[in-house]
Amino acid sequence: MYGVIDIGSNTIRLSIYTVEGNKISSLFHKKEVAGLAGYVDEEKNLTNRGIQKASMVLNEFNNVVQIVGVKEVYPFATASLRNINNSLEALHEINAITGLSIEVLSGKEEAILGYQGATLHQPILDGILVDIGGGSTELVFYKDQKIQEALSLPIGSLNAYTRYVSNLIPSAAERRSIETAIKKELNSISNIKAYQNIPVICGVGGTVRGTSKLNNELFNLSTQNKRIPVENLKQILETLGQDRKNTMHTIVKVIPDRIHTIIPGMCILQSLAQYFHSDVITVSETGVREGYLSRVLKEKQILHE
Repeated sequence: MYGVIDIGSNTIRLSIYTVEGNKISSLFHKKEVAGLAGYVDEEKNLTNRGIQKASMVLNEFNNVVQIVGVKEVYPFATASLRNINNSLEALHEINAITGLSIEVLSGKEEAILGYQGATLHQPILDGILVDIGGGSTELVFYKDQKIQEALSLPIGSLNAYTRYVSNLIPSAAERRSIETAIKKELNSISNIKAYQNIPVICGVGGTVRGTSKLNNELFNLSTQNKRIPVENLKQILETLGQDRKNTMHTIVKVIPDRIHTIIPGMCILQSLAQYFHSDVITVSETGVREGYLSRVLKEKQILHE
């Protein structure tokens, strides 16, 4: 068994996998909402409270893997430790408290590993992969199962909430501010116009999975459904924007741990779908954690190309 710990801006996740032959299979998942982005001060440093919070969750996960009997654990961080100024200091302090050596992924590495994880067990021919995290959004453009471009946008569901939303549920004006921010980021990329008219988005990560659960709930679809028509996404946002009380009730019922981040995340997702003229979002259950483990095990020659 192998463990992977994903230290994100909003959540910290532990995933445990088995490997048989050349196949990675999920055995167990546990997550904690740590909200590390909320512990970043005005100088863009992760505060001591944030370091202690991360360390507390990681030590809880250390206890879990010891009980289960996992011998090897591979922790990595994304925007949570990538986008702070005291990253080296924070990594050193967390290591001293937990004994874990954490690798910080670049935005491009995170995007590529997300794609590799999503394609572990199923081929994805042409399109765009989208991973909306708490502190960043990764995009991978691919054609004929080959990556054409991988990039990271410095806006995710949690920092969009922090920057643009004043209450628990964003107003129509605040949603427009998030959408404007995403379009501004996209327009700043020099060659982005080369990637237009992409019918299918492959979505990975918690925001997309949460959106899928809302889609299935509000449209009375099977819980096994993994397709979100972009028109449905538009209708969901319109529905959730009409009545704040019902909106909170729906989110608490379906995805309570994302009550403050799911609408900002869906605004990002809708903006991307509109920008690239996409029709449907397909949801992958595997992503960056599986891609990261795959890379590690290939380096150790436990898995083979």
